[in-house]
Amino acid sequence: MPTTPSSTMYLPSFIEKAIARIVELSAELQIKRHRIAKGSVAFHDCSVEIAAYGKVLEALTALQRQEEYSAGMDILASLQSLQGARAAA
Repeated sequence: MPTTPSSTMYLPSFIEKAIARIVELSAELQIKRHRIAKGSVAFHDCSVEIAAYGKVLEALTALQRQEEYSAGMDILASLQSLQGARAAA
């Protein structure tokens, strides 16, 4: 498992697990769609589902970026407060 700079074990977030599962489901559905006649209702339904998975992935990756940004800002704030405490001492 990858480690963070603080050497603590990195645990995948709920968002990362959800992204991985959506990618799996989308891949399975794409494989299924390849076996279906183009132009059929079933082919269209699979295409719509795959597009929906894409929209979900878009939303989840946006959340993931926000989560990473927030974590980075928390670290920066901690470092700034630590630096301020050292300067005051």
